[in-house]
Amino acid sequence: MSDMPLFSISAPPCLVRRADGKDAATIEALYRELVSDAHVHVQAGHIAALAESPTSFLLVAEIDGTVYATALLTLCPDAMYGTQPFGVIENIIVTHTMRGHGLGRSLMSHMEQIAAKLHCSKLMLLSSQARHKAHAFFEWCGFSSEAKHAFVKYRRQFAEA
Repeated sequence: MSDMPLFSISAPPCLVRRADGKDAATIEALYRELVSDAHVHVQAGHIAALAESPTSFLLVAEIDGTVYATALLTLCPDAMYGTQPFGVIENIIVTHTMRGHGLGRSLMSHMEQIAAKLHCSKLMLLSSQARHKAHAFFEWCGFSSEAKHAFVKYRRQFAEA
């Protein structure tokens, strides 16, 4: 693991919380930093529904009331280990001007706490092959790409029904 710093010296403390409908525009802007896809469309009503979900946790990290980062944790039921679910982390993004200030680590720590409290057997995430700095961050957070190999099939590739 690299010696990636947990927080920059000048970083004010951040608050991690569940996203609500008021965060929709900011989350959409963050997603547009993550991917260049004209179809990205975040709906306030859907975020409000996620805020009530017992199995999905759309989180934001903010400093002084401004949201700079987001991540989604979804718990999936599993039959392998009794009733233990596993967690999938998706769409973790810290705005480029605030990277290195501990926001991503705060999000990851918060998701680990949720997963532990809800007895998850493991956490998994995917990351674009080109995001080498993100990969180093995930490894620094304790994730490994050595034991598993990820595969993705997008909706546009699905066979027609």
